[in-house]
Amino acid sequence: MQNKFWRWYEKWYRVITPLTAILFVSQFVHLYWMTTNVAFFRIFGYSFWDVSTFWNTVIALVDYTEIPAIISSSILYIYQYRMDKNMRWHSIFFLFFINSQWLHLFWITDEIIYTQFAGTALVAIPVWLSWVAISIDYLELPVMYDTIKKAFSSLHQPKAGPPLAEKV
Repeated sequence: MQNKFWRWYEKWYRVITPLTAILFVSQFVHLYWMTTNVAFFRIFGYSFWDVSTFWNTVIALVDYTEIPAIISSSILYIYQYRMDKNMRWHSIFFLFFINSQWLHLFWITDEIIYTQFAGTALVAIPVWLSWVAISIDYLELPVMYDTIKKAFSSLHQPKAGPPLAEKV
């Protein structure tokens, strides 16, 4: 059954990889909001991009597209790990980066950090821990770049599957 899945995945690689990249591109909005509205608020004492309640809700919903992006990119890097022995450390490195997001999503969320920095948190956590949680979010950036690069590469291939599959 596992081999059947990987054959299916290779067949649809040219579709799955761009979709993964699109899911990640939406995260740029969230990272921009977090930088200008949360981190800069803490550093400078005011927000550089103060959006309405409606747009805060939209950005929060966009942030949850991170879940399918994490799953999709994890499968992508497992596939790459299986297909190219030369890229194994690369795949492990990116799997670690992207799956560290689960800590941030379910442990110290953006809302907790925001209320912590605004001084309205019900439960105080150390400020350094808030910065760790924010840093985890930025671990997406190398994965975003890599998946976007893979998406463009997959679209320029003459047939399905990554070029790695032909070499192995």
